[in-house]
Amino acid sequence: MRGEASVVCFDCLEQRIKSDFSDQIVFSYGLSDSPLPFGSSAVVKVSDSSEGVSDYDSSSSQFVLEYLRKEEHGCLLNYVESIWNSNGAVECDEDSDGSHSKATKYDCRVLAALLPIAQISKCSASDLQKLACTFLSECPEDHILETLHSLIDGKSAGEETQSFLRLLGLPLLEEESELPCLRHPNLSPVLGVLTSSDCLVSVLPKAPFTLENILYYSPGALKSEWHRDFIVYQLLSVLAHLHGLGISHGDIRPSKIFLSDSLWSWLKIYSKPDLGSGDVNSSASKRSLCVEDCYSSGLYADFKISSHLDWQTIFDKWWKGEVSNFEYLLFLNKLAGRRWGDHTFHPVMPWVIDFSKKPEKDSDSGWRDLRKSKWRLAKGDEQLDFTYSTFEIPHHVSDECLSELAVCSYKARRLPLSVLRKAVRSVYEPNEYPSDMQRLYDWTPDECIPEFYCDSRIFCSLHPSMSDLAVPPWASSPEEFVRLHRDALESPHVSSQVHHWIDITFGYKMSGQAAITAKNVMLSSSEPAVPRSVGRRQLFFRPHPVRLRFSREKEQSRNEQEMHTFHGFGVDNQRSVILEADEYLEETEEASAFSEHASHLSPKYHLYQNSDGSPLHESYRENTNKGVSRTSRNKDLPTDICLNYLLEHIEVKDEASIEPQELLLWRQDFCLGKDIAGDIFSIGCVLAELYLMRPLFNSASLATYLKGGDLPELIKELPPLTKVLVEACVERDWRRRPSAKSLLNSPYFSATVKSAYLFAAPLHILAKGGTRLYYAASFAKQGALKAMGSFVAEMCAAYCLPLVTTLLSDNECEWAYVLVKELTKYLTPMAVQRLVLPSIQKILLTTGYSHLKVSLLQDSFVRELWNRIGKRVYLEMIHPLVISNLYNSPDKISASAASVLLIGSSEELGAPVTVHQTILPLINYFGKGICTDGIEVLVRIGKLLGVNFIVKQMMPLLEHVVCFCIDLSSMKKPEPVHSWCSLALTDCLITLDGLVALIPDELLIHELTKGRLCLHVRILMQKNLEMRVLQFAATSLMSICQRIGQELTALHVLPQLKELFDEFAFSEKSTDASDSSNWKIRTTEKNSHPESPIKSRMDLVLLLYPSFASLLGMEKLRQGCPTWLLLEQYLLKHHNWKWEYTGRSSRYNMEAKPVLNKGPASKHTPSKILLNGAGRSVPQSQGLRNYNHLKPHIDDPVEGQEEVLSPLVHEPWSWFPSPVACWDGLDIGRFGNPKDEQRWKIRASVLSSAHAHRGALRSLVVSEDECTVFTSGIDPGFKGSVQKWELASLSCVSGYHAHEEVVNDITILSSTGKIASCDGTIHVWNSQTGKLIYLFSESPADQDQASSYPSSNNNSNHTNRHVSHGLSNGIFDGNMYTCMHYLEYMDQLVVGTGSGALRFIDLARGQKLQLWSGESVESGSTSLVSALCSGESQTKQGDGASVSPSWIAAGFSSGQCRLFDLREGRVISSWRAHDGYVTKLAAPESHLLVSSSLDKTLRIWDLRKSWTPEPFVVKGHNDGVSGFSIWGKDVISISRNNIGVFSLAKSQDEDEQQQQQRVIPHKLYMAEKGETVRSDLSTICVLPLSRLFIVGAHDGYLRICC
Repeated sequence: MRGEASVVCFDCLEQRIKSDFSDQIVFSYGLSDSPLPFGSSAVVKVSDSSEGVSDYDSSSSQFVLEYLRKEEHGCLLNYVESIWNSNGAVECDEDSDGSHSKATKYDCRVLAALLPIAQISKCSASDLQKLACTFLSECPEDHILETLHSLIDGKSAGEETQSFLRLLGLPLLEEESELPCLRHPNLSPVLGVLTSSDCLVSVLPKAPFTLENILYYSPGALKSEWHRDFIVYQLLSVLAHLHGLGISHGDIRPSKIFLSDSLWSWLKIYSKPDLGSGDVNSSASKRSLCVEDCYSSGLYADFKISSHLDWQTIFDKWWKGEVSNFEYLLFLNKLAGRRWGDHTFHPVMPWVIDFSKKPEKDSDSGWRDLRKSKWRLAKGDEQLDFTYSTFEIPHHVSDECLSELAVCSYKARRLPLSVLRKAVRSVYEPNEYPSDMQRLYDWTPDECIPEFYCDSRIFCSLHPSMSDLAVPPWASSPEEFVRLHRDALESPHVSSQVHHWIDITFGYKMSGQAAITAKNVMLSSSEPAVPRSVGRRQLFFRPHPVRLRFSREKEQSRNEQEMHTFHGFGVDNQRSVILEADEYLEETEEASAFSEHASHLSPKYHLYQNSDGSPLHESYRENTNKGVSRTSRNKDLPTDICLNYLLEHIEVKDEASIEPQELLLWRQDFCLGKDIAGDIFSIGCVLAELYLMRPLFNSASLATYLKGGDLPELIKELPPLTKVLVEACVERDWRRRPSAKSLLNSPYFSATVKSAYLFAAPLHILAKGGTRLYYAASFAKQGALKAMGSFVAEMCAAYCLPLVTTLLSDNECEWAYVLVKELTKYLTPMAVQRLVLPSIQKILLTTGYSHLKVSLLQDSFVRELWNRIGKRVYLEMIHPLVISNLYNSPDKISASAASVLLIGSSEELGAPVTVHQTILPLINYFGKGICTDGIEVLVRIGKLLGVNFIVKQMMPLLEHVVCFCIDLSSMKKPEPVHSWCSLALTDCLITLDGLVALIPDELLIHELTKGRLCLHVRILMQKNLEMRVLQFAATSLMSICQRIGQELTALHVLPQLKELFDEFAFSEKSTDASDSSNWKIRTTEKNSHPESPIKSRMDLVLLLYPSFASLLGMEKLRQGCPTWLLLEQYLLKHHNWKWEYTGRSSRYNMEAKPVLNKGPASKHTPSKILLNGAGRSVPQSQGLRNYNHLKPHIDDPVEGQEEVLSPLVHEPWSWFPSPVACWDGLDIGRFGNPKDEQRWKIRASVLSSAHAHRGALRSLVVSEDECTVFTSGIDPGFKGSVQKWELASLSCVSGYHAHEEVVNDITILSSTGKIASCDGTIHVWNSQTGKLIYLFSESPADQDQASSYPSSNNNSNHTNRHVSHGLSNGIFDGNMYTCMHYLEYMDQLVVGTGSGALRFIDLARGQKLQLWSGESVESGSTSLVSALCSGESQTKQGDGASVSPSWIAAGFSSGQCRLFDLREGRVISSWRAHDGYVTKLAAPESHLLVSSSLDKTLRIWDLRKSWTPEPFVVKGHNDGVSGFSIWGKDVISISRNNIGVFSLAKSQDEDEQQQQQRVIPHKLYMAEKGETVRSDLSTICVLPLSRLFIVGAHDGYLRICC
């Protein structure tokens, strides 16, 4: 069963690790190439040590321990002993007999080069913890990167730097010296070698993935051909290093290639036994590491499977009955990647009985139905159908067939409680675990595990609080149950049906229509490009054959006497069943065909399976004289290098594509040894598999190749250049295979691959994060990113950006800022959006002070970011996070930086965008912890944008907030709601006071007459508000009254206070008799602390009445307040206040006025605090805890007239109205989530209009910052023109008039300032200068080049820059362009033609590309392309993946729609979408397509369910729908002079039986004229950031609407 001598069962391996390292080292699971739980390596978790290793997380603290028997690894043992004996010397002493002296010396030198950082010590927990600490914190290779810093800083390179760069392939002169003791970045680091009595234990960090994981579970992580080649280049680089040392690897295959999170590859040093380390065949070396009488060894002693057998052999043996069902299923688990002991990916077995009763041999009762998954049996078909039909992503199964929860519940009695608390439930409750097998089966929707078929220990509990798992009543003991359960698995009943279970779990019923029929559709990953180490691998793609002699028909006709009793179930190899010859041949052919179909499950990566000895020693014997020499043959290479030399080799110049013939002629250096040539063969196989996604060779095809030289047919599917390289690597004659160094220098690998490797490799040595950050930033600052170009910089960004999102010191933050700036500068805008912005988001979301965050909030950086990505992307992704730094107790420095940025950007963004993206979000934070800087932003924006903006935009919003809070406070709401109202009102009043100070006196009086400023009085009238809010309102009101003066206060304010004073006068509290002592105390307090917080509403009398008496005089006050006598009696009785006619003030005047200070009235406003920045108070929500900070006061008053703004007659954006009518108000449930969207209320009202064209306005497009709009229309002479309009003033600033025909479509080409306009030809021109750049037209000769079906290979790279003829009579013929769509990521235009074809245009090079021809419709005539759109990949990728369009939809004048696969160049689907002309297409989501037509309908197509989907129909328009625009989930459509709105969310929520929705058309209303728009609307465009939309009409008018 076990062929390897050092293999040990995982139980004994766990006990051995505990014995060697104590319980501080936690055994996670074993690693093995075998289907059985035997191996010599294990994943362990190193717990925190007493030395203080406590700053690393659990994922990074996992390591791999590999046990190597000393008898089998003599070279390594001699090296370790030499280190012990000579205190670090590499040379070994000769053996006493001298038999291995020469070999050992050389091997020790090589091992020193392979293990440069390995620490030699004894097996102990403390030593292992020290290794972990060194790896995680001290970083043993940090010094290497520091020496590289010196080179980048302009200093000369040291010897260590040159040796390291030589490892990376940089051509340098090699000196005769010792082998370099530096680890290659792609060699798995051996952290240490620990010694025990009989073993050496190597310690390695655990890699998160293998290449096999990626190929099986997340092939999307290999994003492009470039990424595949980059992985192979890394492997060749480390092989060139190993081969240069004179050794081979010997076992290169996907499962042995380890990958990091960023897919950086590691090769582990192969550890097969040495040939030169003694007699490996001796009995000593054959001893197993398992303990004597090992339980697991007895369990699997008779098994016939091992890691040396391939699948085809195992399948043939199982089919013939020579291998049991249990063994075969274990082998399938191994092929699927499942791992023993890993609870997240444990081997899975079927439940074969349902435990309802003892299964009978001649009955189906008691047996589980293997034709259905356990999930289906547990959930029921009805629930699965409901899940499939209602969820956004159709699926039946939402979890793995065997989850971690199920595995840990099954094994609960054997697992530590810490594992159960983590995987099952944080609170351990033993009674919640199923107590017997029946309950366990009924409870779980998951499948079984192998232990229930082989290991009776699983029933016995190790926990005193948990009882043993009870067996069914028909079994007397766990041992008997395991035997009967295993017999059931091997029974004829199961053998005749187990192939159905295989189809569901590993086979063809995992995908396609078969999965839908079997109700087995898995929920797909939401992030297919993210690497995964677990998942479901589909092994078979056709039905699995039934086991020989167990077909259903034969089973039914088999003589009952031939069947075993239940107790005798099992494989009976002696029994023979006579079959008819033709039936036997038929079954044999079926099994043979299936075996050939699944031959990819028997991959071969080596010509000869060398299992006899160590590649290290073998290679030494072949290459002693070849690998040791280090003298360079090229004397022209430099002996010293500088920064410029490094930049020269990292620079990427324009490369011409090479042809396969050129690659065939490249000069090759051939391999120097057979073992080394074997590595090259393996590399060829891996390269082919990366492209084919399946192995190049299997057992049969490799035998055929060796015999006759015929390569597999699969090789023809490789790209031509890859095919040439693979053929060279797998050359049968090993002497003709190219060396690794030759392959590295071959023209196959582009300069981008080599440049990226040279930059990224130093980032992957074991250095500190700060050191790596400094390297990346300093190298980028010295010009590395510029030299390598935008593409390579994008590839390297994935390795750099994680360094800037960790906790950094201030010095590291400076370098992080430099790195972010450099990446922003040299990456493409799309790459900045995908890669850099997510990192900036993480930094801005950090709490507390961050030097890097403050740097990123600087105006200079943000403006540079605007220039790269555009303002719209910034506003969507970054702006909300800037605002989030102004609420909920933010760091003061960060808040200040954020406020300055928001203020500085508001004017450039414009009024509409500022209102909706800055002002409204800040107002929504009222009462939720908005800081002083947040309120200062509102006041300063008002000052910056002018008094008209304050009056028209901000004051109505604040009035709305006050009314909203007042209304809410009067309702019966929980206490937190009322508290929030008080906080929000206070923030609102502070903002209002700041804005009032900016308004001129005459406008202030005008607003006062409208009653808006007397909101303070409304607040004072409320009885449910907190006293501190009332006090602040009273204080603010007095400040306003002091400013407007005595007369205006008496005229406008005092009448509104009459009701309030009457309430106070007739209040019961004013007539209650008070205790004299209490009265005296209260009087003393008020006199001593006139500014103390009030305690009751009646205390407002003391705030208001004396102050108004002082301002107005007692005579005027008494005239306006009929109840003056009662109020004065109350003040005298309770506050000892009395008016004395000794002038204008009473003797208690200063004490009675709680907040008024000396000085001019105009200086005492809260806005001075905000605008001057001096004497800043804390009038925000959190400041309410201390009333002393609530009063408006000034420490350094300035002249009031300096702050008052004068209204401008013609301010920009003067047409923009207040958003109050479209605003739902504050949302008390939205606490601090900046991404929450406010719903947009569309009023269908025209705000402003301009006459843009003499004739009809045909098309319009808005710039992404929503400040500019381009319109196309008909001008005199029926010629077309394009006008450029500034929305701030709604004026035309320029135009383009080179068109000869009517312009029917325009588009903005990214942020380059280029515009494309179509009048039958395509004009590409500069929007700033109006200069024509390119002109494209179509000719009949071009049309003849199109193929009947689209193909990505039909590239016609002909430049077309000449001026062609115009359209005759304005009618589209087959050679004219009709519409266009911009593919931003590719910088290409896809253009529709009058013949129904699609033309692709490369805008960067000014070239026409491929032409995809159209197809005839039902009538036989070709229709023109009337609309185009594209859809992106289903998930957004933020880790460097290229988010490019995956499909293009074309709408035709006939009503047809056609879906094209943009990547493969084929028609995916074509269907009749409408009964009329398709006017527009749009893809709001990757799976949704929205279309409109002149047939009066809009239709929504869900492309996930079918490529010929059923539409969701939107009706309601009485005329044809001429267009639509989308904002969020809302679709705004136009038909004649009507608009209609419907929601995409409703289309996704509707029942399948109700697949339609109706819109209610509304006419556009012009308020200024009091009438509706009568002209037909031709086009519409939404301004999502401004919450507006623009329409063009046939009368030539451009109208802005809300």
